[in-house]
Amino acid sequence: MGGSVSQQRLLDEFEWFHSHPELSCAEFDTTVRIKAALSQAGIAVLAGNPPLKTGLVAEIQGGLPGKTVALRADIDALPVNEETAVPYRSRNAGCMHACGHDFHMAALLGAALLLAEKRPELRGSVRFVFQPSEEVPGGALSVLQTGLLDTVSEIYGFHAMPNLKSGVVAVKDGATFGSTARFAISVQGKGGHAAMPELCKDPLVAAAALVCAAQTVISRNTNPFDTAVLSFTRIESGSAWNIVPDTAFIEGTIRGLGEGNCKRAAEQLERMCGGIALAYNVSIDFKPEFDSPSTNNDKTLCDFLWKLAEGNGYEVEEFTPTLGGEDFAYYQKRIPGVFFCFGVDSPFGLHHPKFQAKTDMLFQAARLMALIAESALARLAQG
Repeated sequence: MGGSVSQQRLLDEFEWFHSHPELSCAEFDTTVRIKAALSQAGIAVLAGNPPLKTGLVAEIQGGLPGKTVALRADIDALPVNEETAVPYRSRNAGCMHACGHDFHMAALLGAALLLAEKRPELRGSVRFVFQPSEEVPGGALSVLQTGLLDTVSEIYGFHAMPNLKSGVVAVKDGATFGSTARFAISVQGKGGHAAMPELCKDPLVAAAALVCAAQTVISRNTNPFDTAVLSFTRIESGSAWNIVPDTAFIEGTIRGLGEGNCKRAAEQLERMCGGIALAYNVSIDFKPEFDSPSTNNDKTLCDFLWKLAEGNGYEVEEFTPTLGGEDFAYYQKRIPGVFFCFGVDSPFGLHHPKFQAKTDMLFQAARLMALIAESALARLAQG
């Protein structure tokens, strides 16, 4: 499998994507670039109802009748100032592909071009999902709302993984990426002079007590054999050294594997907010926002992918679950599928301003995605 699709062609696409990052819901130039490359190869871009504002779903109809499988890549970048020295570094200040989505797009585009060359032999159809807005909630749901995946039998996607050797495929059945929630906590007190705290209702002290007390939300309310984490990531309060402030604001995230851990932790944190508010004579408003559930890889399809990759020369290993969020989980709520990882061997992790995916195996990532679609269609055709 190769033909006119080359490592250099995909590298050119990757470098363009990397140097032209766009934030969630604003991936307009990225969408134009992808659409042009697909159209040039004679791959149809589908119109959804409602249509996507950014991103797209395309399709190759095979020459033989059969089912439909989908391959997915996300296309948005992060609000990060790039600190790499690569010649194709971001041209958009404050915006960077620091999570490997440039690698995902280039690989999926490569898979589409490879499969276009094999169109007469395909036993069914392949739909290519270039999904917007993975980094903020809503992208996967917006694709599902178009109706363009309603007839899909299986769906596959992958994530570039910096801590894996370049080209290694890592897969595991069940929950592999975590369910995620963010929360905002507003503490309302009564400010005044720092020399007269008895006349105040100190929101800063209450906020500090809440952060400390909440360390037991996981350690004393979650089964030790379950996986969950609560992290406070921002606290703001005060304006001067001698003034007790009126308010304090806290933000953070809760994550867990499986459906229940995240929500149970949020419920316990909300109860704790009520207790701290009573103890410190302040009012506390707790607002959780649940982003996405855990991914849930189908065991039969994981076994299929493992054997396929290993049989085609890829090094395969069992993936170690992470509490990073991934809205591919929404597809798996409706469609059996697998979300796996592909090594890009970076010394800096995802979301880091110096993250740099190693691209020597970019063509092999595209080849694997194409093999998955072609083989899945053949297997489905056999019943």
